[in-house]
Amino acid sequence: MTTFHTVSIDGLDIFYREAGSRSNPTILLLHGFPTSSHMFRNLMPALADRFHLVAPDYPGYGNSSMPSVNEFDYTFDRLAEIVEKFIAAIDLKKYSLYVMDYGAPIGYRIAAKYPERIEALIVQNGNAYEEGLLEFWNPIEAYWQDRSSENANKLRPFFTLETTKWQYTNGVRNLEAISPDNWNIDQPLLDRPGNDEIQLALFYSYGTNPPLYPQWQEYFRKYQPPTLIVWGQNDYIFPAEGAYPYQRDLKDVEFHLLDTGHFALEEDGEAIATYIRQFLTSRLQPVPA
Repeated sequence: MTTFHTVSIDGLDIFYREAGSRSNPTILLLHGFPTSSHMFRNLMPALADRFHLVAPDYPGYGNSSMPSVNEFDYTFDRLAEIVEKFIAAIDLKKYSLYVMDYGAPIGYRIAAKYPERIEALIVQNGNAYEEGLLEFWNPIEAYWQDRSSENANKLRPFFTLETTKWQYTNGVRNLEAISPDNWNIDQPLLDRPGNDEIQLALFYSYGTNPPLYPQWQEYFRKYQPPTLIVWGQNDYIFPAEGAYPYQRDLKDVEFHLLDTGHFALEEDGEAIATYIRQFLTSRLQPVPA
């Protein structure tokens, strides 16, 4: 059973989903844009018999608080700080990290800071290499260079229903396999007054991530966390070019390119759950009886 909780972090309500027994190995699931822990709604019960799974919503997303940009510093440093405090609040000591999209720069900040806590990485369309930033990122990179209203307005179409639906459907094998509940849940949250400014702030802050790539790559090389790559290879946002370089720095990598798009769990959730179960069971020490 998945249960639903809220914990107070720095005066904000941080919502999270939890499934499985805390006596089992923990997987901390970090979601992408523009979704929330909702993206893990099927994966969590699929693994809850063997693992303890926790999936928070960041501030401004899902069911967590949405302070305005004047009330909260929407940067990846600050989101990572909130997640770090969340981990402490619910008393997670060791865990595997599932990172996707925005979850990667949040999770890698934490992993590089606390390498001893990380038992394994599960990477699903989460970037840590310059090779992974291709054409999609051109208008966002222009915004990093010049935070003008003109450049901001070029990014606002990313927050529309058309683009949200596109993120879920582009590159998939079978459109009929993708639930419209995804965009019907995400879009009303994006449409909340002031949320567009939150998303623009994070688009701008994403520019702080590439300079940290060498640090994260050094973490991979030094600490060698066992890593499972389960990557939607038809993703235009984080294409497969960003998946391959992990193999340069990590020795224990299981690598799967899946014939689907950005939100690979929607079409290949059963396969991903099977890969996770097999990978973590073979890498993690069994819990004493």
